[in-house]
Amino acid sequence: MHIVDGALSNPVLIGGGLLAASGVAYSLKKLEPEDLPRVGVLSAVFFVASLIHVPLGFSSVHLILNGLLGIILGWAAFPALAVALLLQAVFFGFGGLTVLGVNAVNIAFPAVLVYYLCRWGLSAEKHLLAKRVADGLFGVFFLLTIWAGFALYQLYQIEGGSWSVTVNSVSLILFAVVMAYGYFLYRRGTLSVAGFWGFLGGSLSIFLTAVMVAISLALSGEEFGKAAEFVIVAHFPVMAVEGLLTAATIQLITKVKPELLHAVR
Repeated sequence: MHIVDGALSNPVLIGGGLLAASGVAYSLKKLEPEDLPRVGVLSAVFFVASLIHVPLGFSSVHLILNGLLGIILGWAAFPALAVALLLQAVFFGFGGLTVLGVNAVNIAFPAVLVYYLCRWGLSAEKHLLAKRVADGLFGVFFLLTIWAGFALYQLYQIEGGSWSVTVNSVSLILFAVVMAYGYFLYRRGTLSVAGFWGFLGGSLSIFLTAVMVAISLALSGEEFGKAAEFVIVAHFPVMAVEGLLTAATIQLITKVKPELLHAVR
């Protein structure tokens, strides 16, 4: 998810920088001094988790946890993620300084979207409605992902990219299995309604981030078309893993410290 310096066109870099600056400025206006320790801790969580890269093809994948940050922090996810990305670029060379704005928007904007989509579903007063909406969202998201996977599979078959077909097939299978398992746990009652909303939020945030990275690459030139497609395909397993991690974290928080989910807006 870390786009490197020199990969994007100037209009995309400028647009991303302006959007990131606007998001951070708006977020800082909403922050209270007592919120800063919480924001700092979650920023550090993202910083550490996303340092571990797993090579895959000509790229690599890693945990992001922006769904978890979005659910807990809301708009405060913007400065939390922007600072962590800046430190990663300076100290470890992940991403870069010129693409910092684009990377921040690609990761933080989905976190904010997940905040608005999932936070209300964690409320006990809306338990039944949250359960029904979760059922519907799971079905839509699952079907769309399978459709996207098979569409890319057919594309790679036509173009003869055998290694890409293998990556796509394995990614799709892993994602489908974990999503189905998560839904099974939810229907059995092992995963609470809040936990399942965390599962959806964690998965959806990665999906949206992958789509935004793909769009950023595609807008910078036709030569990035293949890379843009690969970004989405390669992150199917990450969507599933992050869904489970976010679900477990949210379910634990609702039991031991539920006020944390409503602390920062």
